[in-house]
Amino acid sequence: MFSLTRRRFLGQSSAAALAAAGFSRGGGAAEGPPAVSFFVVGDTHFLADEAEPSRLFEASAGVTARLVDTLNRLPGSAIPESAGGGSVPVPQGVLHAGDLVDSGDKNGAKYEAMQRCEWAGYTAAFGLSGTEGRLRFPVMEVAGNHDSPGGRGYIIEQLAARQRSRKNLKAISGNGLHYSWEWGGVHFVALGLIVGTEKSCDRARRYAALDSLDFLREDLAAHAAPEQALVVLHHVDVARYTAEKAGVDYTHWEWDPADVKSFYAALRGRRAATFHGHTHARRVMRWNGDSVEGSEGIPVFNVDNGSHYGSPAQAFFQVEIRAGELLVREYATADGWQSGNWTPQVWRAAL
Repeated sequence: MFSLTRRRFLGQSSAAALAAAGFSRGGGAAEGPPAVSFFVVGDTHFLADEAEPSRLFEASAGVTARLVDTLNRLPGSAIPESAGGGSVPVPQGVLHAGDLVDSGDKNGAKYEAMQRCEWAGYTAAFGLSGTEGRLRFPVMEVAGNHDSPGGRGYIIEQLAARQRSRKNLKAISGNGLHYSWEWGGVHFVALGLIVGTEKSCDRARRYAALDSLDFLREDLAAHAAPEQALVVLHHVDVARYTAEKAGVDYTHWEWDPADVKSFYAALRGRRAATFHGHTHARRVMRWNGDSVEGSEGIPVFNVDNGSHYGSPAQAFFQVEIRAGELLVREYATADGWQSGNWTPQVWRAAL
């Protein structure tokens, strides 16, 4: 399994490790324009100033603005041979894997004011369709645990209204929080904080899934052909919650393993890949439903934090899909997006 985080990656990669994880490093730039190109960011954590909740905390405002500026300037730029070569295509959009803001998991008048400021900061920076904010491309986001762990509150209300305003969706859930669309013949599904709830298991859940599992099943049955390439976006990582453990109180887990297994079952046999955030570290793996230790299974890409105010180290993915192949690269910074560089690595997998 290839599971190095960016902070431990020193510029040396092992072809044997990549092969063991079911990925190839590849050689040279891919030929021709991709059917689909997009960026994946996560964990931007827009944070308001607690002393003055109507304005963004200075460190948060700076790093989030520089992240968006970096996304805007990359298309058309050269990619070094160490990261596969070629140039960055103009993307169809940006996927955001959640934790848009920082204070949506807190209660009280001060935090409600902070949430309003943070949401305003997010929408001003990321816009919606590529024309309303600082970002020049459409953004498709899901909620994270810092946005709304319980499935209620100001941020989740704004997200529901926002998703209902989107054009050209394939489907949207009744609560307005889960949705699907198509780019270049690839089917995309945005599923929120976690994917659940599996109704055959009546345990209490720590986080609200808001019927995302039912939406996924219904959407795939109605809108995605079995042979169609599929990309799924959610927030919490699957790695820690795939394997059941004896004597564990799952009500304290972020994601119940019964829901994780049902999520895998919904994707099994499809040409699927998933992207998520939450851990604030990059990890790439294969998921076979029972573990993330195998050389076969669904490609899973855990994106690093994109613009967290608490660290100068950030990263995001640049993704291309063409002719049945998924190609993923990472672009990273050690100084809060004052500069950035390609990680000397590229992940390729059949899709």
